[in-house]
Amino acid sequence: MRLQSFYAALRQTHPALVLATLDTIGLAVALYLSVVELGNGTPYCGVLHGCEQVAESSYARLFGVPVAVFGVGLSLTLLVLALAWWRRGGVQLLLAHYGLSLIGVVFEIRFTYIQVVVLGAVCVWCATYGLSLVARFAIALYVWMHRDRYERVLA
Repeated sequence: MRLQSFYAALRQTHPALVLATLDTIGLAVALYLSVVELGNGTPYCGVLHGCEQVAESSYARLFGVPVAVFGVGLSLTLLVLALAWWRRGGVQLLLAHYGLSLIGVVFEIRFTYIQVVVLGAVCVWCATYGLSLVARFAIALYVWMHRDRYERVLA
């Protein structure tokens, strides 16, 4: 019964709030990685290994800027879009969230390829950020594809 009530409550929740929650998780991860990398440290991975190798690779920076800083910018922008959609409505805000998260997913595919194939190591923080980004994209896509069900929130 508890699981059913959870799903019922989730269905009543504005999808923008689900996106905002995932955006906040992504923002927190990207902020952590940015602070560590800007301080010339390495992310703590506990018993897992790979974060050090990824963080110390030449792929950890783009134009001299830690990749995580771009993640902060993307997640912050997505969070603002999700909250604006929740407060004001408007299909343009959902489409902007969808489009930017799609661009992020394309970059995430590239970064995951580099981690797995080129470096042979996976950063659990990077993977967490990537999963949150894929989830954000999937939710925005789902809402857009089923927009007839969400007419009241898209108005």
